[in-house]
Amino acid sequence: MIKQIALAAAAALAALTVQAKEFRSADVHNSDDYPTVAAVKHMSQVLEQKSGGRYKIKVFNKSALGTEKETLDQLKIGALEMNRVNISSLNSMCPKSLVPTLPFLFNSVEHMHQVLDGPVGEEILKGCEHEGLVGLAFYDSGARSIYAKKPVRSLADAKGMKIRVQPSDVWVAVASAMGANATPMPYGEVYTALKTGIIDAAENNVPSFDTSKHYEAVKVFSRTEHSMAPEVLLISKAVFDKMPKADQDLFRAAAKESAAFQRQKWAEQEAKSLATIKAAGVQIVDNVDKASFQAAMQPVYAKFVTTPDLQRLVKAAQDAR
Repeated sequence: MIKQIALAAAAALAALTVQAKEFRSADVHNSDDYPTVAAVKHMSQVLEQKSGGRYKIKVFNKSALGTEKETLDQLKIGALEMNRVNISSLNSMCPKSLVPTLPFLFNSVEHMHQVLDGPVGEEILKGCEHEGLVGLAFYDSGARSIYAKKPVRSLADAKGMKIRVQPSDVWVAVASAMGANATPMPYGEVYTALKTGIIDAAENNVPSFDTSKHYEAVKVFSRTEHSMAPEVLLISKAVFDKMPKADQDLFRAAAKESAAFQRQKWAEQEAKSLATIKAAGVQIVDNVDKASFQAAMQPVYAKFVTTPDLQRLVKAAQDAR
């Protein structure tokens, strides 16, 4: 009898092993310990534990599976299971994803968390399902600021500068509203463009400025903090829809846990990166006239916040202050 029970237990364990699924998740960041990469690895540990080993996730960072656009295309058809992208990559296909990218929408990290953790954030995450993408969680991406060879303390300082922006209509409009010459360019080309003078400046968060070594090309980081556009963790709807409801809930819960983990890692990375760039001789400009930049952004809102849905979401985000 004991032997039969042992055999049955072994068979059950073998069945669980057979059912184990390893999902692939894409990321473009180079560092294996970058906060978004580390967060998805943490999510895998949570899933393995809570699913009894039935699910785990393998992260393919360093653009191993392609650019953000290429991996999103794979995600849509279920050829890739999961993906971490900047929310700007979703703007052209998911209109509601535009809201968190808008300049000066959030006045603090706490304000951003309050909005994204609430009904506005939930609605935005659901806004890509018609494209075959299920939003699981938002990850922090810090505040984006301008870095160049000279300080940018006011709107007047940005005028005429050739600034690299993400290939996005919104980012082109933001730079243009500053009076700058917007230069859309893939992230991997920015270092050389700064070094050779093809562009005068770029804009990004402190950890990206550090880990990309852009501080070797330009030595002035001006805290314009014009955007706090988050990252988004996605799962293919084609894959997600095949899961039992209980497993879907498990994935959503594990993603939320990974978001809390990522925020902590992000705060630690920001502090570490700030120390690194200061040690490298970078000048941090804190006395930026943000009001001059903010006042110039009305045309951006007028151009892109054109539907009742978007207007409602923007107002809800602003009212949460």
